Amino acid sequence: MLSAYRVLDLTTERGLLCGQILGDLGADVIKVEPPGGSPARRLGPFYQDQPHPDRSLLWWAYNRNKRGITLDLTSPAGKEIFHRLVKSAHFLIESDNPGAMAQLGFGYDALATINPGLIYVSISAFGQDGPKASYADSDLVILTASGPTILSGDSDRAPLRLSVPQAYLHACAEAATAALLANHERHRSGHGQYIDVSAQQAIALATQAYILSGSYKDVEIQRMAGGLKMGPFNIRLRWPAKDGYVAITYLFGTAFGHFTKRLMDWIHEEGLCSDEIQAMDWVRFGGELFAGGDAIAKFEQLKLIVEDFTKTKTKAELLQGALERTLLIAPISTIAEVVDSPQLNARGYWQEVAHPELGQTFTYPGPFVKFSESPITYRRRPPLVGEHNREIYIDQLGMTEQQLTTLQQQGVI
Repeated sequence: MLSAYRVLDLTTERGLLCGQILGDLGADVIKVEPPGGSPARRLGPFYQDQPHPDRSLLWWAYNRNKRGITLDLTSPAGKEIFHRLVKSAHFLIESDNPGAMAQLGFGYDALATINPGLIYVSISAFGQDGPKASYADSDLVILTASGPTILSGDSDRAPLRLSVPQAYLHACAEAATAALLANHERHRSGHGQYIDVSAQQAIALATQAYILSGSYKDVEIQRMAGGLKMGPFNIRLRWPAKDGYVAITYLFGTAFGHFTKRLMDWIHEEGLCSDEIQAMDWVRFGGELFAGGDAIAKFEQLKLIVEDFTKTKTKAELLQGALERTLLIAPISTIAEVVDSPQLNARGYWQEVAHPELGQTFTYPGPFVKFSESPITYRRRPPLVGEHNREIYIDQLGMTEQQLTTLQQQGVI
């Protein structure tokens, strides 16, 4: 779909996914790295636990369908070569600190004079302006500035970070979407534009509706391990099974009461709750709970009954029961279970990608979407350091072998 377009990807580890999305959609993405390779290549884990710029699994995860070149953007020769690359590019993506590209002479205003049609995407922690624009950042810093962290962890302890980085992945998805929208606009106007993506703004939406609740001073949602606290209610969402955990929506009222009734019927059949509890009106109990009083203590008692029930069964048994009885129960999968997921395998999600340099083929996560007429294909495995220098510099920019050798000797590429 994007095979007519060329992307210059100057991102650090913050923005790698954006270029991969455009590459998956068919664009010719050229990953521009400093001589020796991107610092992102030094981030583990590594294949066979061997630290090496071409064995980083993080690099593999976010750089397929790209070509790779090395270029020293700080040297005069490197700047001149980069300007030549910009002339034929349709998109440029970068994720350096705000102002860093302008200091190199590669800010949007400068490059737009060379290529007015260029769509220039900057991905940063807090955006290109504002009081925090120049702050140091990490995934933890962005998440704490955006809201999700305050909802993570035990209620009686300090908040916890999410265990895997999330913020820049959200930002990259928004950056790719914005680039495509700008491309649509370019077809109308003939002009490119600058796109400023803030990871803080991207991740703020991950608080779901709670960010809106805060804006009009509704009941504040608080963290609770395995659930959420809302006013006097501890809403539990995670329950133990014999072999792990399941998620159960154990709520009441008109929306959830009939699901809870069927669950309590099952628990009653197993002899784990009384006739009186089984006969409760689960739709009305929602109103009683919000009215307070004895219902809150009753709710705590009911949660213990459900826990005693879920602990007697495996995740598969609970899922099968949920399917047969129409219950709101879902197993919490381990990573290994995700890899073996019958659903993902039935949809052909996993893709085999050859790494000739290692003489092996590896199983990669599949495309982010399935197109009926133009399916995403994995045309290239992640590039090795400088793998396509010759292809770009000689075949496309017209350099000679001697010029390429000289640039290599000078440390420019």
